[in-house]
Amino acid sequence: MSSPPDRVIIRNARQHNLKGITVELPRRALTVVTGPSGSGKSTLAFDTLYAEGQRRYIESLSTYAKQFLERMPKPLVDAIEGIAPAVAIEQKNPTTSSRSTVGTATEIYDFLRLLWARVGTQYCVKCGQEVKVDTVQEVVDALVDVGAQHAAPLPVLITFPLPQSAHRPDVEVAAQLRAAGFVRAQLDGVLVRLDGPDAEGRVRQAGEVLVVVDRLPTSEANRGRLTDAVATAFSEGEGIAVALDNGDRRRYTAHPTCSRCGTAAPAPVPTLFSFNNPRGACPACNGFGAVLEYDESLIVPDPSRSLARGALDPWTKPRYEGRRRILREAARAGAIPFDAPWRDLPERDRHFLLHGARGRFLGMFPFLERLEAKRYKQYIRVFLRQYQLAKTCPACGGARLKPEALAVKVGDQTIAAVAGLTAGAIRDWISGLTLTEFQRAVAVHILGELGARVSFVNDVGLGYLTLDRLTRTLSGGEAQRIALSNALGSHLVDTLYVLDEPTIGLHPADTHRLLELLRRLADAGNTVVVVEHDPAAMRAADWMVELGPGSGAAGGQLVYQGPAAAVRDAGTLTGQYLSGEKRIGVPSARRAAKRWLTVRGARLHNLHGVDARIPLGTLTAVTGVSGSGKSTLVHDVLFHQLEARLSGGHSAKQHLGEPVGEVRALDGWEGISDVVLVDQAPIGRTPRSNPVTYIKAFDELRALFAAEPLARARGYTPSTFSFNVAGGGRCEACEGAGHVLIEMVFLANVFVPCEVCEGKRFKKDVLEVKLHGSSIHDVLEWTVDQALERFHRQPRLARALWHLQQVGLGYLRLGQPATTLSGGEAQRLKIARELALTKARRGRKLYILDEPTTGLHLDDVRTLCRVLDRLVDAGHSVLVIEHHLDVIKRADWIIELGPGAGEAGGRIVAEGTPEAVAQVAESPTGRYLQDLA
Repeated sequence: MSSPPDRVIIRNARQHNLKGITVELPRRALTVVTGPSGSGKSTLAFDTLYAEGQRRYIESLSTYAKQFLERMPKPLVDAIEGIAPAVAIEQKNPTTSSRSTVGTATEIYDFLRLLWARVGTQYCVKCGQEVKVDTVQEVVDALVDVGAQHAAPLPVLITFPLPQSAHRPDVEVAAQLRAAGFVRAQLDGVLVRLDGPDAEGRVRQAGEVLVVVDRLPTSEANRGRLTDAVATAFSEGEGIAVALDNGDRRRYTAHPTCSRCGTAAPAPVPTLFSFNNPRGACPACNGFGAVLEYDESLIVPDPSRSLARGALDPWTKPRYEGRRRILREAARAGAIPFDAPWRDLPERDRHFLLHGARGRFLGMFPFLERLEAKRYKQYIRVFLRQYQLAKTCPACGGARLKPEALAVKVGDQTIAAVAGLTAGAIRDWISGLTLTEFQRAVAVHILGELGARVSFVNDVGLGYLTLDRLTRTLSGGEAQRIALSNALGSHLVDTLYVLDEPTIGLHPADTHRLLELLRRLADAGNTVVVVEHDPAAMRAADWMVELGPGSGAAGGQLVYQGPAAAVRDAGTLTGQYLSGEKRIGVPSARRAAKRWLTVRGARLHNLHGVDARIPLGTLTAVTGVSGSGKSTLVHDVLFHQLEARLSGGHSAKQHLGEPVGEVRALDGWEGISDVVLVDQAPIGRTPRSNPVTYIKAFDELRALFAAEPLARARGYTPSTFSFNVAGGGRCEACEGAGHVLIEMVFLANVFVPCEVCEGKRFKKDVLEVKLHGSSIHDVLEWTVDQALERFHRQPRLARALWHLQQVGLGYLRLGQPATTLSGGEAQRLKIARELALTKARRGRKLYILDEPTTGLHLDDVRTLCRVLDRLVDAGHSVLVIEHHLDVIKRADWIIELGPGAGEAGGRIVAEGTPEAVAQVAESPTGRYLQDLA
């Protein structure tokens, strides 16, 4: 059999903006694909290389799976040679369920369940006594040991309790026992013979019946006879035997049952410790660890409002006009002020309005609870959910499991307690775990796999995450690193791994560990392809593929392919930055702050009374190692606290579990007029959402088409050229999306072009209207740069497009679906819209950006720095959460949290200008800043 080729060759790739390039990359090596934003990196790595690898994988599956190949879009290439089945690890977190945790996603919790089931010690849920399962041998050994304490062992009665199944009115119990060879029984403490004339009646009347199997001294000489007697007692007594020794009784059970109080315990199997299985889930919360309860803070979101102005939010909805009328009558009858603020109402009146009932009036809580009967209607479920908070389940205390599962311990810890530890702490717990020789022999393989998976999670820089952390709360970067740790744990070989910027969200101090893991994947015989811009990742790679030279239509060409170390001498854009020929400089002077925004006593998660100062009118960078508390401080505390002060409320969806941090004081907030969060959340979730609609430029474009002579003759209006208006000019088959969703059952769903409009979104007669010789579909296919050349005489349209160009998005197509935009592109779109609206809105704002360098080439980072400077020069303040050293070194002020992650972080390590932070010995960031100038 011939050996597999040592290279993967992609011939004549022409997907999207790729211009018929042929790319070679080595197998079983680490390859970095880089280039400017929009140059075609993701198209090459994911839409071409991974897509073909996925097809090859499906071809290896069953005939049933192969039917989906016809529905999957095929990469536009002549051939791809030497490719292996592929695994994609993207910067996305697809999890929305509250049942998935870090522990279940990494399989660490699965091995914990196995460990608890195999070597856990069970305790009684009622009396706390250790629950043991007795074997015949153990019982005999125990009885012989007791007998050995006496010179002449006294006879012991080996008995079994008469099972409940034997108490039948149609059966003579005593006769059946005699037929089985038993002649004596202890009835309520009195020993009687079963062949007596009144034996049947006494057996039926007795509260406790212990049937005697044998009576003998518990000596070593009688071991064989003892063994037979105990085995018979277990067999006839349905697993229970009782030894009676001169008034003392010892109870033994072959089932997990408390030997003190007789309470039965379930068998310790892995499903007992699963909160996703009815056998182990807490019955009160169904394994979620929280229950939904109506909360006054959501029912009365603004206590400064009066009843007349809608203090009780549920009854402000249009459908409850009748309830508002009844409320007014009840307030009048009870002499409750209708125009006084809620907070000024007496406690008695507030309690009545929330919980009381009088005549036709029903308090808010009883009203909402009565609506529960109509939860089968979706709009009722949505309505009620607005006023419920997820609160810790009172039955399980948030542990998610039944009391029986929590009564099993390993190393004196419940499984819930260990799941509440961070991955770093669990590594220490495993190494310090004390087990008996027998337990360690049973658990040796389990502990090996458990330790390996915990090690992988720590190695990808996620040691600060607790196992019970909900997977849906992870960032895209954290979710990607979870997937990477799973890939390491799967031990696959000869597999193609395609990763999308795995260093995003990592401090430079954490990056080297991630690169070591990628190297381990490659050394294990896998082909690892990474779309990346980080210089450290490029230096660690074996091979590099650079696309360019520009973005969009100016990209898609193969600029360089070869050894990564040789790109420095190739003269390409990336090579110029790596060799130092090009660089992002340090500003000649830092901006001086005239006003300060001061946070005092910030508290949430691992922040315990943190004080921080942010200079207004400057560019401030918040940095620190992953998990140190940056997003908690900036987003969960500062952003929501500013929202509350500036607008009277915050945008946090507390009923969905989004936290709002507390502060002791917030000074200087009067110096800003608004706070704007520019995050990487998608601008839309359907193909109908696109850049031109997001920046409000599509209205101008539609008006231009509607003004054309053919459009006026046909009576077309601007709405005719909208793909969001039903009954207009859009294709109704795909509802103007141009694509339809195909459900792939066991694979990710895909969008395929609409067969009716062929992906053009509009009806044929609408496409006949031309502007500059192009239809509305043609114009939406133009890039921003192309549109700006043609519409430069349209002031409002050109201004909006110019702002897109200025943030480095000139390569985007006007109608490019939002579903195809990266998080970094979505964030820069939001910056462009803010820049476009800057002159229309007065006041000084605080802009908060979370890692704006995501997805940016070093040359694009230079453009981003200019954009941020424009915002600051316009009088605004910019606060960025960032790890990119070229942005950090250009900041006017740095706030660094740390020094570690989780509980090892959460405090200010350094604060000041980059020059000052570089001199702080404890600062991880400072060590890297010292090498930059």
